[in-house]
Amino acid sequence: MPTQVWINGQFFDKLDAKVSVYDHGLLYGDGVFEGIRIYSGKVFKHREHIERLYDSAKAIALTIPLTPEQMMKAVEDTVAANKKVDGYIRLIVTRGAGNLGLDPRKCEPVVIVIVDDISLYPAELYENGLEVVTSSYIRNHPNATNPRVKSLNYLNNILAKIEAIRAGCLEAIMLNHKGEVAECTGDNLFVVKHGVLKTPPPDAGILEGVTRNLVIELAKKAGVPFQEATMTRHDVYVADEMFLTGTAAEVIAVTKVDGRVVGSGKQGPITKKLRELFTKAIRE
Repeated sequence: MPTQVWINGQFFDKLDAKVSVYDHGLLYGDGVFEGIRIYSGKVFKHREHIERLYDSAKAIALTIPLTPEQMMKAVEDTVAANKKVDGYIRLIVTRGAGNLGLDPRKCEPVVIVIVDDISLYPAELYENGLEVVTSSYIRNHPNATNPRVKSLNYLNNILAKIEAIRAGCLEAIMLNHKGEVAECTGDNLFVVKHGVLKTPPPDAGILEGVTRNLVIELAKKAGVPFQEATMTRHDVYVADEMFLTGTAAEVIAVTKVDGRVVGSGKQGPITKKLRELFTKAIRE
C-alpha cells in the first residue's frame, strides 16, 4: 500500500500529494513544522509537540485552521492509515497559496501530515560516536526569526550541514550571535564535565527540544547533577563527554570536535546511562 499523506483533511498517495507552486511555504519558507516519533504504535510526546507547533505558529502570526485536538486526531489517523508501528511523522503548516508578493493576507493555510521512516545517522555511530565540527554559520539572532520557532526556513542550518559534510562529518555545532555554543544543525547539545551534565539554555539560541527536555528529566530522576549553562567552544573542547539529542537523532554520543578527542574518545558512562534510560522510556 502506498504511503498515505494527509493534506487539509484528505488522504493522497505519496506520489499524488501536492501543494501549489504559489504556496508561501515553498516561495518563502513561510510556515512551521514538527518532527515526531512513533514508538510501538504510539505517537511519542504527542501533546508536547503539538503545543510547540502552535507556539511556533503564534510567533509568526500564522493561524492554524484546526484545534490542537483536531490536529492530534489528524496525526493519529495518518499513523493508522499507514499502519506504522515505529516511524517518523512530519507535521507541516504552510502559510498557503497566495500571490508572488510577501503579503500573506490572501493565503489559506495548508496542513500536511506525513508518516514515514527516518534514519539520521548510520547505526554504527550510535556505538562508536559521532565526529562534529564548528560551523561558521550562526544560529539566527533572536530578533530575526527566533530560533525557538521551528519554522520552514532552515537555510542557515542547511548551510552549516553542508559545511560539516565538506569537512567529512555529519553534524556541526552552531554558535549564536555572541559566539556562544547554541546547538547543532538539527540536534540539541549536552556535555558532561566532572560528573555534571550541562546544556545551553533556551536564550542561547536553541530550539527547546522535546527529546532534550526528556533527557533532562531522566537525568534529574537518576540523580545526575544538571545545569543549564552558557558555554563556549572551550567548554566543548575540554568536556569529559558530549552527546546530542533530537527527535530524529534520539541520543547519540560525540567523540571528536574540531579534531579534538572528547574525553576517552568513546561513549562516556553518563551518556550510556542516559541512552539506556531514554530507550526504556520510549518503550514504556
